[in-house]
Amino acid sequence: MKRNWLITGISSGLGAALAKAVMADGDFVIGTFRQQDQVDAFNAQHLGKGKGYMLDLNHVDSIEPMVHKVLAENGKIDVLVNNAGVGFIGAIEEASLHEVRDVFEVNVFGALSMTQAVLPQMRKEGAGQIIQISSHGGLKAFAGFGIYNASKFALEGFSEALAQEVAPLGIKVSIVEPGPFRTNFAGSSLGEADKVIDDYNDTVGAFRAKLKGVHEKQEGDPAKAAQAIIDLSKSDSPSLRLPLGKTALITIGMKLDSVKADLEKNRAIAENTVF
Repeated sequence: MKRNWLITGISSGLGAALAKAVMADGDFVIGTFRQQDQVDAFNAQHLGKGKGYMLDLNHVDSIEPMVHKVLAENGKIDVLVNNAGVGFIGAIEEASLHEVRDVFEVNVFGALSMTQAVLPQMRKEGAGQIIQISSHGGLKAFAGFGIYNASKFALEGFSEALAQEVAPLGIKVSIVEPGPFRTNFAGSSLGEADKVIDDYNDTVGAFRAKLKGVHEKQEGDPAKAAQAIIDLSKSDSPSLRLPLGKTALITIGMKLDSVKADLEKNRAIAENTVF
């Protein structure tokens, strides 16, 4: 049966690749854009295969009315993909609270509000799937990426709990953790702290240069990532986490090794703190 996918942020990058692949696979795409001309162009090009809607995740109050409109016009949402997100680079000390809130508004509160908005319909249907686009940086933090890491850690935290809450209701939740993919993430869409502290040049500065240096050279193929997500959506028992790319395997493996090492190093201390 044809499924309806609601995918946020399909103007470019992984979102655009996923929307294209979903329509090619025979399903219907409901995609969000931040500009009306993008909505109009998408609707004219994909009549009968997809439908675009205006949505700015910086304004979370607009999410629930938009979802109600989508349901009224399209009947149901079978798969929600919270893809829209923003990157941000800067030392923890360099980031202003205003900059931090801007990142969390989209990456956490936008995704959370969208998830909450589609759940009543999915609960009523007793079916549905929510796919959260996180990052390998949703499990492992990097100097210079701490604010972005924190937002993706938060996304993963509530999604892991959500998976346990909705599984008995017939709803599946998965978290996709891409490494570096050839999108505009490290280009003009990457946010940066206005404040720069020279003491962090060797850590944050080096990371900033490395990240910008790989722009348009990243290992990841968005088309292949899109197909992996479609395959995930068709699985009877999809995994909670799906890493994508060789870099993601390495960095997530490093994080697991680090946590395991700390666990074993402090096992005796932990055991001795109980009554």
